[in-house]
Amino acid sequence: MSSMDIHEVLQHLPHRYPFLMIDRVLTCIPGESLTALKNVTINEPFFQGHFPNRPVMPGVMILEAMAQATGILAFRTTQTRPSEHLLYYLVGVDNARFKQPVEPGDQLMIEVRAERNMRGIWKFTAEAKVGGKLVASADLMCARKEV
Repeated sequence: MSSMDIHEVLQHLPHRYPFLMIDRVLTCIPGESLTALKNVTINEPFFQGHFPNRPVMPGVMILEAMAQATGILAFRTTQTRPSEHLLYYLVGVDNARFKQPVEPGDQLMIEVRAERNMRGIWKFTAEAKVGGKLVASADLMCARKEV
């Protein structure tokens, strides 16, 4: 079980500001699970329009944070890193549910679990929590793409 600071996260994700959604990995058990966090701040670019009078993190951004967590888990499991020749793409979202809004100042705790990997297609379950309360969940599929 290992943690990752932002420098290690940047080595395992191709995303950069403003689309990097993982600030730290708290635990990672390759092939099994990963717990990451995203500090939600008013400085996020999407808050300017969603919504100016009552900022709420868009559900698709929560899904993106969960997908990025699955990417880190996949790269750590296969002992590879993203490159111009290798990426993991989000290819499916099932059973997405949003239970309560995520607002500036919240700390989004993302938990992903690898369910299976067959020929580079990964299936994960994902949950996002704030203060221990479930705010979103989904089943995600990602595909390894080599170019």
